[in-house]
Amino acid sequence: MRTGAAITLTTALLVTTLAACTASGDDKADAPNGRSSRPTAAARTPTATPTPPDAVELERVADTYVNLYFGGVGDGAYAFLSKRCRAKADPETYAATVEQAAKDYGPDHPATDVHATVSGDKGRVSYKVKGLPKFDQQRQPWTVEAGAWKYDAC
Repeated sequence: MRTGAAITLTTALLVTTLAACTASGDDKADAPNGRSSRPTAAARTPTATPTPPDAVELERVADTYVNLYFGGVGDGAYAFLSKRCRAKADPETYAATVEQAAKDYGPDHPATDVHATVSGDKGRVSYKVKGLPKFDQQRQPWTVEAGAWKYDAC
């Protein structure tokens, strides 16, 4: 009889232990304060580390900058300047320079053959300005500030 009772008790303990290990229900009773001891979805999901902008992004930004510059959009082009360059360029004077470039040359001078290289938070862009070879650039410096490429050739 002892053997039968021992087997029954052992079987009951194994079933209880197995059920506790594989239960998919709420386990609030296991944790203090009625909270689940399971990690929340936020805790299980790794946070994405922002990746620094790459060469493709730099090429796109440089192209946008050239379009704004020759399009006479001074405020827009000024927003692409690095902090260092903004400290050297008064916004009104810069806007006047951009507006004059648009008057002198017109807006139809996109960047072509845009190629960028990146090392960390520094980049260099080479491009041609369609119809205006005197504005073609070789290894123009750019820098990353607050996660975005900024023109740094001042």
